[in-house]
Amino acid sequence: MPEERPGEPRAPAPRRAAVLGLLVTLLLVVLGLVLVKVLRDSGRLEDCELSGRTNCAPIDARNGDSS
Repeated sequence: MPEERPGEPRAPAPRRAAVLGLLVTLLLVVLGLVLVKVLRDSGRLEDCELSGRTNCAPIDARNGDSS
């Protein structure tokens, strides 16, 4: 391990930069996947509507009460 001399700035740890780069990359991948899902769902709805159907939007059939 190199000796630290007073007055010289310390070089940042290369491992910290690599971990930060990995986290940024993972964040971009996750955001890209979410964007793909949203655009795919929107495209399917649009294709359904453009084909002339009237029952394109999913309806939540669950009711809040269990009776």
